[in-house]
Amino acid sequence: MERIGVGNVGEIMGKYTYYGHDLSYFSRKLESALVFYGADFDRVQVSLGVPSEEARKRAGTHIIPVLETPEGWALWDTTPIMRMLDARFSAKMFASGELGVLIHIIENFLDEWLGRTMVHYRWNYTESAEFAAPLLAGGDAQIAKDIAAWGSKACRATGVEPPHQQGMAEVEYERILKAIDVQLQQTRYLMGDAPCAVDTVILGGLRAHTMVDPAPSRLVDKYPRIQKWAAIGDGADDWDGSGALNGDTGFARAMLEEMQTAFVPFALANRKALAAREKAFTATIYGEDVSFLTRPYPEVACQMVSDHIAKMGAQDYVKSLGLGALYL
Repeated sequence: MERIGVGNVGEIMGKYTYYGHDLSYFSRKLESALVFYGADFDRVQVSLGVPSEEARKRAGTHIIPVLETPEGWALWDTTPIMRMLDARFSAKMFASGELGVLIHIIENFLDEWLGRTMVHYRWNYTESAEFAAPLLAGGDAQIAKDIAAWGSKACRATGVEPPHQQGMAEVEYERILKAIDVQLQQTRYLMGDAPCAVDTVILGGLRAHTMVDPAPSRLVDKYPRIQKWAAIGDGADDWDGSGALNGDTGFARAMLEEMQTAFVPFALANRKALAAREKAFTATIYGEDVSFLTRPYPEVACQMVSDHIAKMGAQDYVKSLGLGALYL
């Protein structure tokens, strides 16, 4: 167990324990959020994606990360976790009003779509798979082989087995990196001069995947400003609690444009397949019909956004973004 320490932002509401892995997208996302909140937390590194048996039982899942609260709750879904923590700390990863809706939408896109790019870079490149699998397996060679085999299945399930999709995922990710780089020349964070949930997702991908896996790290090396910002314990982590969010950053506009291209067709097709109880479906992504495994969670995540939109009465705002078909 590693003591991370107490930040100087927000109120301390007892000790939290977070179970995760350095190479886990959502573990690094949650860790970034805990730092921004200024939470007092211990970090427990786990192998094989399995937290402690006690935490697993209480959370009801083998998925990481798991956050144990001071009350003894064990929670595993990063978006609801951050909503809970927003109510406990002065720092907020989601703003109020339409800005909060926008943050929720962009976070949803990055959570549910950018993950396939992380899967591609890790498991479609032999050098990345050979780097990551032993670390995820805690040094067990057979388990590492099993994890790598799972990675190949994950590539098929998320539509990045076809070579054209692999190439387009990489082009898409470089567009996102360029948007990050431009934004960081204007503001400290991606939605203004204070961090939010959007920053936590981007930092999760950089810290767990594309700054450490051999193949994508060569791409990120072209962006030293991003590397400095994403350095653990420095850059983005060094926040003093000041600054304001802005719903009209260039990065926000770029992400809204990106999600219309591929994520919205995928999410709508996944929804239709779930309703029809189909195990797989085809969606047209970057001019190609691509097969995906039907998965419940992307729809659950979209519904969380829809529920928040309804609560905020922000339906007209979402229609103005051209996202009514997905969220209303």
